[in-house]
Amino acid sequence: MSNSSSSSPSRPSPTPCSRSWSISEESLRRYVKFASESCIQELLAASDTNTNNKGNININIFNNYNNDNAGDGWKVLTLDNGVEISKRRSGSLHTFRSRWVLPSVSPQQFITVANAIDAAKQWDSDLVEARYIKDLEENLSIIRLRFGENSKPLFRNREFIVYERRETMQDGTLVVAVASLPKEIAAGLHPKQSNSIRGLLLQSGWVVDKLEDNSCVVTYVVQLDPAGWLPKCFVNRFNTKLVMIIENLRKLAQQASPPIEPQK
Repeated sequence: MSNSSSSSPSRPSPTPCSRSWSISEESLRRYVKFASESCIQELLAASDTNTNNKGNININIFNNYNNDNAGDGWKVLTLDNGVEISKRRSGSLHTFRSRWVLPSVSPQQFITVANAIDAAKQWDSDLVEARYIKDLEENLSIIRLRFGENSKPLFRNREFIVYERRETMQDGTLVVAVASLPKEIAAGLHPKQSNSIRGLLLQSGWVVDKLEDNSCVVTYVVQLDPAGWLPKCFVNRFNTKLVMIIENLRKLAQQASPPIEPQK
């Protein structure tokens, strides 16, 4: 191994995807359904809501704040105004989780706001473009997310080609699973733009549990590899962006939701 006389280490550059795969729509549908099943199970495990307390608006989903979430790997970063933000190490990256209660907002009302792709820029100011590339089934889509040069460093000039799967579980819990397609498949569906870097959204999504008083508990989970060189602090301080997203979504959901009378 030779020693370099340079005063600063070279930064690794992202490796462009030199291959693309052209696959049939049926093969793509089967792949996405298989891959998204694992994502859904991870999201449900991360939500970890105590179903025995769903009738209580002050549901104790934050009771592990002082004991590092009972050894399940989640470390609470902030707990403020009813919003918990935690992270868990996953290899060299971190998975981030936020959980909060939305009074007088039903799960369906929240998901309608969170999944309104045309309105996504209202709750994520870094997003420049979000559009559907392909609908594989009624609840299964391929989407392109693009972030511009004025976005925060973690997302600047990044684009993501992701699947989105929407499911309602037997108990009424709503789950939306979102993750990147493999680079070769993504390149076959939508060639990368020359002025952007294609990041990988390794795992993300929503879990929305209904409370008996017409409110809901929302859990959002995200793990991403933005690609390209970034100072580690930008990746590991993703919680600051989550705080902004949560506050914007809370306002949009409450504005869009008519007042709901408590059940008698």
